[in-house]
Amino acid sequence: MSTNNARFPFLKKTQRNKREIEKGKPENLQAMATSCLLCFCIVLTLFHFTTCLTPSIGVTYPALPFTDDRAPVKIPSTFFGRKVTHVRLADSHPSLIKYFASTNTSLFLSIPNTFLPAMAADYPVALLWVYTHVASHPESKIKLISVGELSGEKDDYTSVIPAIWNVHRALQTLGLNTTKVSTTLSFSSTITTANPPSSAQFIEPATEPMIKPLLHFLNQTKSPFLINIHPYQLFQEVEILPVAFALFKKYPLNFLEDPLTRLKYFNLFDMMVDAVISALAGAGYKDVAIVVLETGWPVTGGAGEFEANRKFYNMYVEGLIGHLKSGVGTPLKKQAISEVYVLIDTAGWSSFPNMTGKRAAVIAGLVSLGFIIKKWFM
Repeated sequence: MSTNNARFPFLKKTQRNKREIEKGKPENLQAMATSCLLCFCIVLTLFHFTTCLTPSIGVTYPALPFTDDRAPVKIPSTFFGRKVTHVRLADSHPSLIKYFASTNTSLFLSIPNTFLPAMAADYPVALLWVYTHVASHPESKIKLISVGELSGEKDDYTSVIPAIWNVHRALQTLGLNTTKVSTTLSFSSTITTANPPSSAQFIEPATEPMIKPLLHFLNQTKSPFLINIHPYQLFQEVEILPVAFALFKKYPLNFLEDPLTRLKYFNLFDMMVDAVISALAGAGYKDVAIVVLETGWPVTGGAGEFEANRKFYNMYVEGLIGHLKSGVGTPLKKQAISEVYVLIDTAGWSSFPNMTGKRAAVIAGLVSLGFIIKKWFM
């Protein structure tokens, strides 16, 4: 594990307390499929009706493999339980969108990065996508579209803003004024620091100025700022950071203090969210809403990454949802974020016993997902 204290200079070098969290290599699971479904249980059993002060908690419907002809597979109706009200479709294929028609589920669609150059250069391309994926599904509640997902220097930043405006224009042309448009950014490549949160600023891509035009668009159209927040990444960078702090575990003196604001932080997620809030305020857009598009914890890792395991994944998700449902917000802001989408691990869904082929994996995954939701909600 590399040591990088640049983001946390006020931390004193201390050894991790082994008594805080049991460490060790990931447990040998009897069946990958079973373990994945247990992950779904943990997330879905923690959902309940939220008050106006708590963020909406959604799940990501995984991009399970399709057959080459992309034949639609029926999603179990039990997925439309009243408590799972927000779903992000990792694969925004029309065959999936249509199965959420006439439900109370708010859908979050994503446009792949590969589509951006064509959408930026040619408005009819954006218009066709919006017509096929949104206008053709009037009974589905499509509330938000992410135009691309940018996470590094290799991404095409030059196409983002023109593509966003063309998608927005297409929505307006087709009378779909309630569907918002944004793009998704990564915390590590967008925010300078989480230490202290009050000092955070935006990192402009080296290839093309994008942050200010994006924030101007979001503010003008009342659309949210989308960002991926993965505390595990910062945990890996800072060797002296206790794993309990990243997993929402409460222990005496298990907190960090922002030396500028004197605010105390009891988990790494809040520090990262407040860093985003500070960056937005510093750029002059403090009122732009924040949506955490993706957050989670890895279930497997490289050599020496013992904390990347399913047990800690479960701890993180349970701690996160409990924290969000409490309604306390972050130290900097009561209503810090409007929505959070939990990343669900689906490893092993393609290797169910006695089943072969991609279509069999899809059917098995969907049926099992329906069974889990029915067990805990119906």
